[in-house]
Amino acid sequence: MVIAVLALAIWVYLIAARGDFWRTQKFDDLAPAPGFMNWPSIAVVVPARDEAAGVGACVTSVLSQPYPGELSMILVDDQSQDATSQIASDAAAAIGASDRLTVLQGRPLPSGWTGKLWALKQGLTKVEGRSSPPDYVLLTDADIVYSGDVLMRLVARAQNDKFAMTSVMAKLRCESFAEKYLIPAFIFFFGMLYPFGWVRDPSRSTAAAAGGCILARWDALKNAGGIDAIRGSLIDDCALGARLKTQGAVWLGFSQDVKSVRASDTIANVGHMISRSAYAQLRYSVAILIGTILGMCLVYLAPVLIALFGHGFAAVFAVAAWALMALAFQPTLRYYGQSALWGLALPAIAIAYMVFTVNSAVQHFQGRGGMWKGRAQAQVSSS
Repeated sequence: MVIAVLALAIWVYLIAARGDFWRTQKFDDLAPAPGFMNWPSIAVVVPARDEAAGVGACVTSVLSQPYPGELSMILVDDQSQDATSQIASDAAAAIGASDRLTVLQGRPLPSGWTGKLWALKQGLTKVEGRSSPPDYVLLTDADIVYSGDVLMRLVARAQNDKFAMTSVMAKLRCESFAEKYLIPAFIFFFGMLYPFGWVRDPSRSTAAAAGGCILARWDALKNAGGIDAIRGSLIDDCALGARLKTQGAVWLGFSQDVKSVRASDTIANVGHMISRSAYAQLRYSVAILIGTILGMCLVYLAPVLIALFGHGFAAVFAVAAWALMALAFQPTLRYYGQSALWGLALPAIAIAYMVFTVNSAVQHFQGRGGMWKGRAQAQVSSS
């Protein structure tokens, strides 16, 4: 009875008082771009390591944006073993935008840096060397594609509200069974950890960003210490969001016009993405790991077990908790065009995330923490 009541109380709190994190569509609120404004200059920096599958679409979509201001792109090829650089150059040439794309060959990764951040550092150094710095810098991943006039709308939001950062949680690919099983929940759990409403609230300390699309004011990025300030962070987007929130208000939202084309056709593919940074999220602490697993068992698994095998009011409360978690998941499922029945399966999805989290810790202790494209990048923690 106590466990069932506690689980139900947690779900009531999450739905009623956790920044409306579950109301996905509420934060898909980029307004139409204005008909006229003084459009600022933007330098786009793309870190790319073995991104042949998606980099062409990324380059084409960004440089084809109907943006009235100055827009250029620097792609940093982080020692790729495929045709990333050539595909990017060919894509720019195909739309007559070769003069707006610079491809840099990345230097070897120095100690203390993660690969993505080192690539960004090199790109931003190139930007800083220009005779006239840009007003904004767009940090975007090589698998992200932009459609419509989303860049204009993103800039307009930044300009009108004087944001230090505007960031879009890209709509991830959700086609394979593995993606349908795990991707909507990834967005749901991210919002639970970093409620978008709290991120946007200047009075709250909660800060985050979505690494696939971060538009930062150039002066704010410089004053926040630049990429150097977070050089070893595995959860680099949220670390950067926290730094930028010290420079002014920030905005984090959704947009159907910012999508990832990266395919994750197997559960192992998605699991690798999650395991890369899960233990870092727990500050490399065994105690926090144990607490997290126990907490997830209480919140996600206990209601199902008690609903199926319990009796009396304990079963009633457990059913209510299970129903609330399923209902809370519905807006995210609708956003991704998935069946409402996945809501009932959220406890089974949570089990997979628990496994990935434990695996992240195991990889860390094996010296393979933060593994991404052949590089282990997690920093050893003293905790």
